[in-house]
Amino acid sequence: MCDGRMCEYLNGTSFRRRRDAQRLHPRLHEGAGSGAAWRSTGPRGRRAAIPRPQGTRDNPGPHPFGSRRHPSGNRLARFAIIFLAVQIGLFALEMLEPVRRAVINPWTSALATLSGWIVSVFDANVAASGAVLRSLANGFAVEIQAGCNGVEACITLAAAIVAFPAPWRYRILGLVLGFIAVQALNLVRVISLFYLGQWSMKAFEFAHLYLWQALILIDALVVFLVWARHVPKAAARG
Repeated sequence: MCDGRMCEYLNGTSFRRRRDAQRLHPRLHEGAGSGAAWRSTGPRGRRAAIPRPQGTRDNPGPHPFGSRRHPSGNRLARFAIIFLAVQIGLFALEMLEPVRRAVINPWTSALATLSGWIVSVFDANVAASGAVLRSLANGFAVEIQAGCNGVEACITLAAAIVAFPAPWRYRILGLVLGFIAVQALNLVRVISLFYLGQWSMKAFEFAHLYLWQALILIDALVVFLVWARHVPKAAARG
């Protein structure tokens, strides 16, 4: 207990201490979870909120994908849905007979012709006829069929690029460069199988059915990852 004079003295001392502290530290307290700073504005300790700018640690602002809890999950689900839809659509389109006659078969024949032209640079005993690559020395021949022309790998790569959130100019660039990368490796596959079959049919079957199938798919995956890494982050968010 204290008399009136003592209480008045103690209150005045406390007020002077708060005033001196405010002069040294104008911003005293931070509101927990409110994204604002607080400071005293009067002798009674009333506090006013000082808004923090968005983009700081305490107030990051609205999330660019709409949900702060699961933004990556929402984006991943969107990517998976678009990827499957585009892939199914393109594979169904590839199976149509008019498309095969107008696009797939001519491309397969061109692939065999290009392979024969490359091989003829260092081996004159090679001839290409349609989708068949033949050795004039021993009669061994390989025929490029569906699954060996790189179209399936290009479809998978195209579906992934279209499903990825990026501006269309980046997508078109990725489609063109991806097609070139996949088909360049596919040329290596055709030529290597052509000579591998002349050496060992057992090795030819293994490389044809397992090794090169996996390598072509890995090539498409690597192309997609490299392309996605070079897409600007701001463009990917948009």
